[in-house]
Amino acid sequence: MSNNQEGQSLEKLRSRIDELDTELLKLLNERAKCVIKIGKIKQKEKKDVLVPLREKELLDRLLTVNKGPMTDAMVIYLFQQIIDTLKDLQK
Repeated sequence: MSNNQEGQSLEKLRSRIDELDTELLKLLNERAKCVIKIGKIKQKEKKDVLVPLREKELLDRLLTVNKGPMTDAMVIYLFQQIIDTLKDLQK
């Protein structure tokens, strides 16, 4: 593959990553809205914000649907970060 072909392919891939990042951000904000709604329900019903069993179930479910190339450790790390970050919206 010539440098020109590689450059075009690189630009295409970067453009696709930009599109995916935009979609990920939209989905994360949609998830955040759900988290806020859940937080309001928990406050109204006087339930704990932190539910370790729910987090474990969520992570376990994601691992069963993970087809790679991300490793299970990567999936756990990324989603634990998302969970921990969005928890603040429930308070």
